[in-house]
Amino acid sequence: MKLLRNLLFTCLCVLPALGIAAPLVNINTADSEVLVDELVGIGPQKAMEIIRYRQQNGPFTQIEDMALVKGIGVKTVELNRNRMTVEQAESAQ
Repeated sequence: MKLLRNLLFTCLCVLPALGIAAPLVNINTADSEVLVDELVGIGPQKAMEIIRYRQQNGPFTQIEDMALVKGIGVKTVELNRNRMTVEQAESAQ
């Protein structure tokens, strides 16, 4: 029984290290709900500012560009760096 408990504990500790995590948020395509739910320090107002920025300036070319959005600073970008991507959508053929 002790062996089984230790094995279960080991498995539970190893699973997060295997990359079983939430997928990255594409800040060029995510809607406001995804931005709020998946990014730290992003509420509804900031999510709308991100979307407004994209509409006015086009897609982000790098994650650091998020700091150009009104109300979002370098600290917020750094808190979310490992949660975000700026991958461009594949063009339709």
